[in-house]
Amino acid sequence: MAVSLQKGQKISLSKEAGGELTQVKLGLGWDVAQGPQEKKGGFLGKLFGGGTGGGGDSIDLDASCIMFDSNKEAVDAIWFSQLKSKDGSIVHTGDNRTGDGDGDDEVINVDLAKVPANVVSLVFTVNSFTGQTFETVENAFCRIVNANNNAEVARYNLSAQGGHTAMVMAKVYRHNNEWKMHAIGEIASGRTFHDLMPAIKPHA
Repeated sequence: MAVSLQKGQKISLSKEAGGELTQVKLGLGWDVAQGPQEKKGGFLGKLFGGGTGGGGDSIDLDASCIMFDSNKEAVDAIWFSQLKSKDGSIVHTGDNRTGDGDGDDEVINVDLAKVPANVVSLVFTVNSFTGQTFETVENAFCRIVNANNNAEVARYNLSAQGGHTAMVMAKVYRHNNEWKMHAIGEIASGRTFHDLMPAIKPHA
C-alpha cells in the first residue's frame, strides 16, 4: 500500500518498499481542467490556446530532476533537453505535451545504485513550459514506483491549483546510507528548471 504523502513529510523509501530500493521511477501525471465551455472558447481559451494540437486543451507540463552535491551545487540536470544524466543513472522517458491518457504522463527512471557518491540529493520539479498556470490543471500527482515490481511506494497529490506555473515537488536524498523522500510541494514560477533554481536550492 503506497504512502499518501502530505506536504513536508519525509519517508524512508526502503522501509516503505519493504526492502532495499535500487531502481525507482518518478511518475508525473495531470489532466487539463474541464471548465465551463465559455471559458475554453472565450478570452481565456484564446489566451491559453495554441500549445500542441488541442488548442486550449493542451498543457505542456515538464518533469525535471536536478542532481546536487553536499555543497548544494547542481551537478547535472535531467529534463526534456537532456533526457539522460551524464553518468547514466537517471533517464527521462520523454516529453508529453498534453497530459492526455490515464496514469503517468512523464516518467523519470532512477537507478539509485548508480547515482554517483558525490550526489546527495535529487530534486524533482514540474513546470508549465507553455506558460499556463496550475489553474488549468487538475488531478496532478507525482509518485515513486519500485521499478523492479511496479509497486507504488509513495504518492504526492499536487492539488495546489493557483496562479503559479511551477512546483518544486519532492526530493529523494541520502541519509545515513539509505534513500529517503521528502514531499516539498512548494509553488514557484518559471518555464524551465533554470527559472526555478532560486526556489530549488534551499531544498537541495
